[in-house]
Amino acid sequence: MGRGIRRKHKKMTKTNARVVAVAMVMEVLLMGAVIDALNVCGVSSTDLLKCLPAVTPPSPSEPSKECCSAVSLVDLKCLCNFKSSPLLPVLHIDPDLALQLPAKCKLGKTVPC
Repeated sequence: MGRGIRRKHKKMTKTNARVVAVAMVMEVLLMGAVIDALNVCGVSSTDLLKCLPAVTPPSPSEPSKECCSAVSLVDLKCLCNFKSSPLLPVLHIDPDLALQLPAKCKLGKTVPC
């Protein structure tokens, strides 16, 4: 009787693991859809993510063409609202590096903050 219970418990554990794995995959997919739907200062967050390598310390890269294209569409005054956001450091984004992007992209725009 002990073996039967152990087999049943093992089978339930495998089933539970599969359910958890499927739930996690669904959550990631849903989060991706939500992230795609976010609009930050006039630009989709998906486009802004192209700038992540250029705003992540300690060794940020030069902004890519795709990043600069996204930055050219950003409402810079709106972007200033994120300067002191506690969210940016959590996302490993340096606000000072982010505010330097228009100049690094040679957009001829100044950040008003």
